[in-house]
Amino acid sequence: MVQIITDSSSLYTGEEGNKLGIISIPLCITIGKRNFRDLEIPTEEFVSEIQTGLIPVSSQPPIGDVLEAYEKSQGRKIINISLADGLSGTYQTACTAREMAKNRDDITVLNTKTLCGPHRYLVECAAAMAKEGKGETEILQMLNENMQHTKSFLIPQDFEFLRRGGRLSPTAAFVGSLLDIKPILVLNESGTSLDKFGMARTMKGAAKSVFKQLKKENVGKGDILYIVHGAVAKTANQIKEMALEEFPGIDVRVHLLSHVFITHGGPGCVAIQYIRK
Repeated sequence: MVQIITDSSSLYTGEEGNKLGIISIPLCITIGKRNFRDLEIPTEEFVSEIQTGLIPVSSQPPIGDVLEAYEKSQGRKIINISLADGLSGTYQTACTAREMAKNRDDITVLNTKTLCGPHRYLVECAAAMAKEGKGETEILQMLNENMQHTKSFLIPQDFEFLRRGGRLSPTAAFVGSLLDIKPILVLNESGTSLDKFGMARTMKGAAKSVFKQLKKENVGKGDILYIVHGAVAKTANQIKEMALEEFPGIDVRVHLLSHVFITHGGPGCVAIQYIRK
């Protein structure tokens, strides 16, 4: 049986991963004097700490954790389904650990070029295929095919988090905050950066703008639409209802963002993503 490994961009905790038969390695978070792992504490607790004025910082999983996961799976083929390279050092860490592993020839590290909802779906599909006894080649073929049909948009609430992460210049962040404009960012095709897609006055307007683009790309019943949010369940569910009106019969799934992505998008941010089934 092929062993599937991933990271917490897939929104799986280690415990949830174990139940699925995968190994999910969490990224790292520092806020104030606290150091912990992604998804380790309740999201509400994490957001509360940010709201006190503390600034969180994230980093990739320790290379020792990745190497341990590889060596624990010796004797099996391993596919590490990684967060997009360029958004984090996680993919590069996974590759470096592979070169250090005694079983390196049995390890494939896949740069998904995506994150969060679509990343989760890829892991789910790979885990199901591995459980059915499918081989490495067949699983990788499925992953590479599905990766061709996905897109992600991010709608932040707070320009300051984007400015700190280098996504916006200080001037653009100041002007945007002053005018109370919501930026809409899109993950580029290579998965290396979030680029400007548009602007809107309200979250509803931003969602409508994203849906308009998704219609141009023929998104519909054959796709999964993810609404992934930074602790704003009410807003996420409102966007879900809008999506069901715009795309009748589509599969819409709502999830909390991991702490790492709240660190960069800020509390209240919402990602709208799709991937073809």
